[in-house]
Amino acid sequence: MPTPSAAFSLRIRAKIPNQPGEFASLATAIGAVGGSLVGIDIVGSGGPTVTRDLVVFCDSVEHASQVEAAARALEGIEVMEVEDRTFAAHVGGKLSIDAKTALRDRDALAMTYTPGVARVCTAISEHPELVHRYTMKSNTVAVVTDGTAVLGLGDIGPRAALPVMEGKAVLFKTLAGIDAVPVCLDVSSPDEIVETVRRLEPMFGGVNLEDIAAPHCFEVERRLTETLSIPVFHDDQHGTAVVVLAALKNACRVVGKDLADLRIVLSGAGAAGMAITKFLLSAGVSDIVAVDRMGAIHRGMEGLNPSMAWLADHSNPSGRSGSLREVLVGSDVFIGVSGPRLLDRGDLKTMASDSIVFALANPVPEVLPEDAEGVVGVMATGRSDYPNQINNVLCFPGIFRGALDCGATAITEGMKLAAAEAIAAAVAADVLGPQEIVPSVFSPGVAQRVAEAVADAARKEGITRWS
Repeated sequence: MPTPSAAFSLRIRAKIPNQPGEFASLATAIGAVGGSLVGIDIVGSGGPTVTRDLVVFCDSVEHASQVEAAARALEGIEVMEVEDRTFAAHVGGKLSIDAKTALRDRDALAMTYTPGVARVCTAISEHPELVHRYTMKSNTVAVVTDGTAVLGLGDIGPRAALPVMEGKAVLFKTLAGIDAVPVCLDVSSPDEIVETVRRLEPMFGGVNLEDIAAPHCFEVERRLTETLSIPVFHDDQHGTAVVVLAALKNACRVVGKDLADLRIVLSGAGAAGMAITKFLLSAGVSDIVAVDRMGAIHRGMEGLNPSMAWLADHSNPSGRSGSLREVLVGSDVFIGVSGPRLLDRGDLKTMASDSIVFALANPVPEVLPEDAEGVVGVMATGRSDYPNQINNVLCFPGIFRGALDCGATAITEGMKLAAAEAIAAAVAADVLGPQEIVPSVFSPGVAQRVAEAVADAARKEGITRWS
């Protein structure tokens, strides 16, 4: 059964008779349809009634409607207002721009704007590298999307993608102190994305590519990396790969297996699947079978696009073929970056003992943790309401913080490997276990650990503007 969460929560304001048992009847009605009552506030009292706000967690939009109907059905209790708390959190957007300089008098105005600002402009014109010192460029990242592959929603366009990009910007600021700007592009080709971002480069210190569909995302990242002198990072690819490697390293420690000996089955041959495969191979894994709708990808397979042809040539060393369920038999690890409910408990039982399952599809994973209980050695998802959330937020704030701090001109494989090691090391040995293979998103200091490791790696590779 799905777990109620804040993502589908309601605030119910109800006027309740001030008599014993009346509130209990409302709480019972909500509980009877599976609502989880997590908060109660009195917002008004006096006379014959008490007005309360109730916060109720639900597990879906349909479930929330059932909870509302149950509350409204009670005689003698007036439901005054029902608010979807997630939509309420997005009213007016989630970002604003704050000034760092206070304009309290004429002197401040003269330095911040004209005539004083002209001196700074002239200095940058004569010495372009000073733009990183005297403007917001040094701490500003563009979060760029065309809205063609948003979360589990698919091609919903740049306008509908904006709430996700705003959310990403909030994470950058909260976890790493980076000012991130959503850049949602109404474009129709990789050429247009590349040309637009190239023209925006003077403003930004880094580019985070987000939710761009494969295979266009590969071309966009490659071309921008080749032409820009600032870090470019496609988080859906490399952020996922970094956190997966960190989690896999720690999961191997828990179950007593070696990375190099693992038999891995990966479901999903899109951007994330490609990046995970390449990254794990670079980290020492040798046996990965990628599976998509056509089955296991192998040499000699017809109808492969260039990225899938790369998978056929560089993975699946035994040339296995067949469906996901067929190639899963005997494997040590399942990594899912595909779609919901592809596997069940019976499928997991066919895996090797002490298996590792990372079911990362959102919002519904490839297999639910409830189905894996007692069958696998380690279970992880991409969701925050289960243990072991494999989430890019553990990675991208720290990677960009480190890259910006040292003036890196690119983000390299070495920097990404350093980030994975830092994330894995953030889980102390005395707490490492089946329920904790990655740090919590809210663990203090993770972004700083990653930033320091990334900056050190960049300096060793000699790709920084300053030491």
